[in-house]
Amino acid sequence: MRLNLRAATAIALLIAISGGGTAFAQKQRGILRMYSPDSPASMSILEEATVFAEGPMMGVFNNLVMFDQHVKQNSLSSIVPDLATGWSWNEDGTELTFPLRQGVKWHDGKPFTAADVKCTWDLISGQAGEKLHVNPRKYSYRNLDQVTTNGDYEVTFHLKRPQPAFLTTLASGYAPIYPCHIPARDMRSHPIGTGPFKFVEFKPNEYIKVTRNADYWKPGRPYLDGIEYTIIKNLSTATLAFTAGKFDMTFPFRA
Repeated sequence: MRLNLRAATAIALLIAISGGGTAFAQKQRGILRMYSPDSPASMSILEEATVFAEGPMMGVFNNLVMFDQHVKQNSLSSIVPDLATGWSWNEDGTELTFPLRQGVKWHDGKPFTAADVKCTWDLISGQAGEKLHVNPRKYSYRNLDQVTTNGDYEVTFHLKRPQPAFLTTLASGYAPIYPCHIPARDMRSHPIGTGPFKFVEFKPNEYIKVTRNADYWKPGRPYLDGIEYTIIKNLSTATLAFTAGKFDMTFPFRA
């Protein structure tokens, strides 16, 4: 029963964030209320290493590619485009090129371009002038030599040696695209993304709130008006609050 509850709540969270799943399409709008068992240090996915920041913020951003959420097991074959429209490798498997979607805008209205992709991985690899406060993702890209752009809507990842599974790293929840025009320090307290939800507020040890992006580039998404995460560190208190109907679901990865 406990394992089934965990699976059900995890699936529900992913659907709520992505707007996926036809079974839930008829129940649109409303605020999803849930609790989180800890307070993250910041809202910057690139600098945080736990689900407590990753979960609330994953709906604020988009990846270049992502794993198809309708496929039960992640693999190379289940990767689908997100901000990219496709991808191709060169003959020796050291260059991975992505054509990008046009017309996508950041939450502040500025256009998304290939420069944002390059800025993101320059930041992760330490090649940017600005540095991340902490950089837990850097090791994942030790085989990445550089990222280059071809105009505003094409980007190429140049690898030091062939790495067929490199695409799976880009499809993970830890590979969001950051905007060039927002300093990394500002992303810790007020992140700007291209995703289905806009960041509203983070009050440490109290709550995290996101709201529906009415101008999201995927038509008809997201289904929810927003998500509110109340931070409750005590499991008994959180369970009692859920039982009392204060939350719509429990934290999906906790007994």
